[in-house]
Amino acid sequence: MKLAELGEFGLIDRIKANVAASPSVLLGIGDDAAALSPTPGQVTLITSDMLLEGVHFDLSFCDPHTLGRKSLSVNLSDVAAMGARPRHFLLGVALPKDVPLEFMDGFMAGMLEQAQRYGATLVGGDTCASKGGVAISVTALGEQRPELVVTRSGARPGDLVCVTGTVGDAAAGLKQLFQGVRDGFLVARQLDPTPRVEAGVALAEAGVVTAMIDVSDGVLQDLGHICEMSGVGARLELARLPLSEHYLAYCEGSHAPLAPWERDGGEGAATGKESPGDDPFALALSGGEDYELLFCIPADKEAEVAALCAKVDLPVSVIGAITAESGIQLAAPDGSPYTPPRRGFDHFGAD
Repeated sequence: MKLAELGEFGLIDRIKANVAASPSVLLGIGDDAAALSPTPGQVTLITSDMLLEGVHFDLSFCDPHTLGRKSLSVNLSDVAAMGARPRHFLLGVALPKDVPLEFMDGFMAGMLEQAQRYGATLVGGDTCASKGGVAISVTALGEQRPELVVTRSGARPGDLVCVTGTVGDAAAGLKQLFQGVRDGFLVARQLDPTPRVEAGVALAEAGVVTAMIDVSDGVLQDLGHICEMSGVGARLELARLPLSEHYLAYCEGSHAPLAPWERDGGEGAATGKESPGDDPFALALSGGEDYELLFCIPADKEAEVAALCAKVDLPVSVIGAITAESGIQLAAPDGSPYTPPRRGFDHFGAD
């Protein structure tokens, strides 16, 4: 069956039938607006992301179930980066009329599976026909006590710069997808990222984080946002970047042509190197979509933060420190200055 045969309201009813009830939802899908019951003493944090076919995803690379999981995960990651717990979300989706119903069933199954995992409830949204590709818009709502909400603006000179997990994996996975690879650790990191909700909440509620962001556009780009909002600079030591064995193996063995966004011709483009093995740090610094947490802590909180992350089974690495001087300085493993070929992803930057 095609979506055109089911119709818009049939699709909405089909989605509604699979949404679990929540005591915090007084009115959910079906009315003009949802009615939600806020948790006493908590503030609501709201974030929104769009994913467009041909820009954020390629349907030849992923199945609908995985796309549904990722579509929610990227929003949950933003909630986590502020130390909040996910509560509710809205879904807007535009679909070509000839899309098979099985696509939407798989997409919603993946999205609702991820929602259940992290305690979020779908409360409404919008559906419409698309004359182009698939367009997805998710608005997520989270809650936290106001004094525990973590922003990008609290970093201070002397703070340590930390990152959870490993970086560069998702960008390497995207390269593999363009090279025809369809599975494996790196591809999974690109197509099905894990939002670090437990770690974000634990760090916020321990009161040990001065500033935090998720790594969506690359370590350099995202750390730059913290520095700008906090009025500080930073120095990173590349030898301390957490790189997975899968990423390093890919860098050592890859001699593939540049991906489309890396070819010469614009600001931020690569400088002609044909393999990440020529410079394993470039992709780790500028590649986005790892959705790890990048955050700053007072120097005397390092052991406490390591213990907190260990409790949620997530490694954390100190990769540098905040400085009073503006700008981000990079030190190569031998101590010499390092200049990256590009800083990170920008939707409206030069191609």
